Amino acid sequence: MNARTEPAEAEPVTPARPPVVRELLLVAGLFAVYKLGRQLAADHAGEAFRDARDVWHAERWLHLPGEGTVQSLLLHGDGLAEAANTYYATVHFPATLVFLVWLYLRRPAHYTWSRRVLAAVTAAALLLHLAFPLAPPRMLAATGLVDTARVYGPSVYGPPQTDHLSNQFAAMPSLHFGWALMVAIGLIVATRSRWRWLWLLHPLLTLLVIVGTANHYWLDAIAAAVLLGAALALIQGPRRTAATNTAGGRDARDFVPAERPVLVGAGR
Repeated sequence: MNARTEPAEAEPVTPARPPVVRELLLVAGLFAVYKLGRQLAADHAGEAFRDARDVWHAERWLHLPGEGTVQSLLLHGDGLAEAANTYYATVHFPATLVFLVWLYLRRPAHYTWSRRVLAAVTAAALLLHLAFPLAPPRMLAATGLVDTARVYGPSVYGPPQTDHLSNQFAAMPSLHFGWALMVAIGLIVATRSRWRWLWLLHPLLTLLVIVGTANHYWLDAIAAAVLLGAALALIQGPRRTAATNTAGGRDARDFVPAERPVLVGAGR
């Protein structure tokens, strides 16, 4: 019997991309459900303001920093407040969409994982929006905060009585922060660049913006982080591949040579 070892054929480790049409429909559906679900709780103004007072007092009991501390920094000049309002209005959806498109094209396994996590967090958030309608701090006189979008612009919201496109009583949890945090985590996991940790600046800046513009309480962001943590714990992450193991985050081949020995001539 002659026995010698030969390297087995390379095995693909990068999964095939999901069908693009199906994914476009799924992602479009995710955004549509996000917008529709926010509107379902829009008629609970009285309950939303009662919950807002409870959240405000709970933050003071927990000795969380006042939202006004962040807002005071923005009110030093019209330019800062306007920049924060612009960030709030224009970055949330496009950044998440670009993140998903990049993962779909470059990291299919990470795309599937991230899309599932975002969908789970969004579904849980919509249930909480329905169960716990919450007026944002800009609407609560007790906070003493300024509605920076109304004063300095731009604003994505109209008067609550006539705004039928959005639910302004869906402050908790903050999907602005939850999605931004997932974008950062997803990019950190999917890449190997030594600079990848800088992606955490996106959720940090988002946090300061949503609080400083009086669109969210600190507890809104904390609730979003808790939901995201639960989703990450329950949804299995992608297996690391050659593409993400390459130094500097550059793509490697989609094949890793297998080292299994193959017996030639065995059984003769």
